[in-house]
Amino acid sequence: MTALWILIAIVVILLLVVYGWYMALIKRRNQAREALSSIDVQLRKRADLVPNVLKIASRFMEHEKQLMSELTELRASTMKGYDPKDPEAVKEHLQSADAMRGAMMQLFAVAENYPELKSNETMITAQHTYSEVEGHIAAARRFYNAAVTELNNAVEIFPGNMIAGMANVQEMPFFEETDEAAKKPVDASEYLK
Repeated sequence: MTALWILIAIVVILLLVVYGWYMALIKRRNQAREALSSIDVQLRKRADLVPNVLKIASRFMEHEKQLMSELTELRASTMKGYDPKDPEAVKEHLQSADAMRGAMMQLFAVAENYPELKSNETMITAQHTYSEVEGHIAAARRFYNAAVTELNNAVEIFPGNMIAGMANVQEMPFFEETDEAAKKPVDASEYLK
C-alpha cells in the first residue's frame, strides 16, 4: 500500500513540475509578445512622423523622388498587419522596420546637402522628434530582445523543449539590424559634392 502512495506522490510531483514549466513558458512567451507590442507602438510613432518629414523634404528635394517613394513603400510595409504568433511574420515585420530606419537615416544624410532644408525650423524639429522616437525604439528593442532571450532559452533547454513542443510554444526572432548598409557608418561626403 505504501508503494502505491509513493508512486502516486511521484506522479503528482512530476505533473506539478511539468505544469510549472508550462506556466513559465507561457509567461515568457507573453512577455515577449508584450515587448513586441511596445516596439509596435514606437514603430507607429515613427511611421506617423514619416509623412510629415517627406512633406517638408519634398519642397526642397526635387531630385530625391526615388528615396521618398522607397520610404513611402517601407512605411506601408511596416504598417501592414502581421500575426505576432508566427515567428516568421514577426521576423519580416522587424526587418521591414529596420529597413525603414535605414532609409530615414539616408534621407537625413541627403538632407544635409540642401542648406535651405537643413536650416528649416520644421525639419530641425522633425529630426529631433525622429531622434527621440529612435531612442524609444532602441529601448523597446532591448526590452524585447531580453524577453526573447528568456523565452528562447526556456524553449531550447531540456525539458522545456519537450514541453514547448507539446504546448506549441516557439522561439521568437531577435530584433537586430539586418540591413548591412545601416550597419556601416553614414558617409555624407558623396552628398556634399
